[in-house]
Amino acid sequence: MAPQIKVDEDLPEDVACIFSEAGYIADTVRQQGWGGSEDEDLWDRVQAESRWLVTADKGFRDVRTYIPGTYVGIVLLRAAIESRRRYIALAQALVHSVRLGLGKTKGIFHVATPAVCLRRRLSLARGDRGVPSAQRLPAAAARSKA
Repeated sequence: MAPQIKVDEDLPEDVACIFSEAGYIADTVRQQGWGGSEDEDLWDRVQAESRWLVTADKGFRDVRTYIPGTYVGIVLLRAAIESRRRYIALAQALVHSVRLGLGKTKGIFHVATPAVCLRRRLSLARGDRGVPSAQRLPAAAARSKA
């Protein structure tokens, strides 16, 4: 089965289309009428559906609240300057990243910037704090203009 994602309301709906075209099952928060939901409520709903959350909301980067390894997954898109065009370019670069692998593993927190995609996974059994790994994204994301 294709990996399932939910695109947060803070990103353009085009981001969901990009993931869909890449073979993911992608829905948006707006499509389901969840716009304006508090983060905690949205988080519970997304996890109940066993979906990855794709968001630009920096609140989801708090690994004390959203502990890697305890959820399906988070992809945080971080554009240097927030704009529709930059988020779209970042999503395009991310889905073409060979190491993204959504659906192959669970509990990973990805942070994607125009230059790099960082991944953090936590092994609860070993009590790890998480070991980040980095991958350079295609140059198109780094060169995108507002």
